[in-house]
Amino acid sequence: MEKIKGLIDAPFTPFYPNGDVNYEPIPAYAAMLKKNGLKGVFINGSSGEGYMLTDEERKRLAEAWVKAAPEDFKVIVHVGSCCVRASRDLARHAAEIGAWGIGAMAPPFPKIGRVEELVKYIEEIAAGAPELPFYYYHIPAFNGAYLPMVELLAAVDGRVPNFAGIKYTFESLYEYNQCRLYGGGKFDMLHGQDETILPCLAMGGARGGIGGTTNYNGRELTAIIDAWDRGDLEAARDHQNFSQEVINVICRYRGNIVGGKRIMKLIGLDLGPNRTPFRNVTPEEESAMKSELEAIGFFERCNKF
Repeated sequence: MEKIKGLIDAPFTPFYPNGDVNYEPIPAYAAMLKKNGLKGVFINGSSGEGYMLTDEERKRLAEAWVKAAPEDFKVIVHVGSCCVRASRDLARHAAEIGAWGIGAMAPPFPKIGRVEELVKYIEEIAAGAPELPFYYYHIPAFNGAYLPMVELLAAVDGRVPNFAGIKYTFESLYEYNQCRLYGGGKFDMLHGQDETILPCLAMGGARGGIGGTTNYNGRELTAIIDAWDRGDLEAARDHQNFSQEVINVICRYRGNIVGGKRIMKLIGLDLGPNRTPFRNVTPEEESAMKSELEAIGFFERCNKF
């Protein structure tokens, strides 16, 4: 299977003030991401509040993104759900509309506590779209599935034919590298933490990743990889350190899903509020966050339309 090179964005879901999904901004959104160096999108995941959408909304969003995708722009659809039959149906739909790939995290309920349980979950979902690459989204902080990923790779190897790799959003660079080395580099290991791209390039040989802060800071994050590829370590460090400064700001405003989504408004694309039970950024917080971003020179280095 093709291995992804470069960064894939995890986009936010646009909402109207009343909470309905707003599909109108998606063409401009896709064009902006492409312009700023992103290679595709991983939609309906955690940044997109995927578990808070109806299955019909998820399908319509997938259709909108596939329709809006620029040339050579990958659309990967997160199809994870607490209902495996719903996930399989979403996977089938993704294949029907021409998505590039699918993925799923472990469900938040019931909590998966054994590798075999996770493999069975993956196997049933992936079979819904056997012609598409399937990525497991490893983000145990969201679902409590703190399972060994090398064991997962060994368990799916030869059992799930379209298993492509892992979106690895966890802190263990050692485990990430061990997964990358498994089977002589058989599987695609997509780095999932924007704050540690550079060390994964250095230690883990990462070539692709999926990020959330790429929505508004994609120019800086792709610049880390570009600087590394040309051997300019100091420039790579500068871009990584700046990216961490941006993350420090959003962490003071309830993280990427809430604070980061409001930044989109500040750079020119208002994607509306977050759905309940997220606590939205207040006007006062928005003003304070903008001041903090101005203080670090964010608006000179952020994504441009």
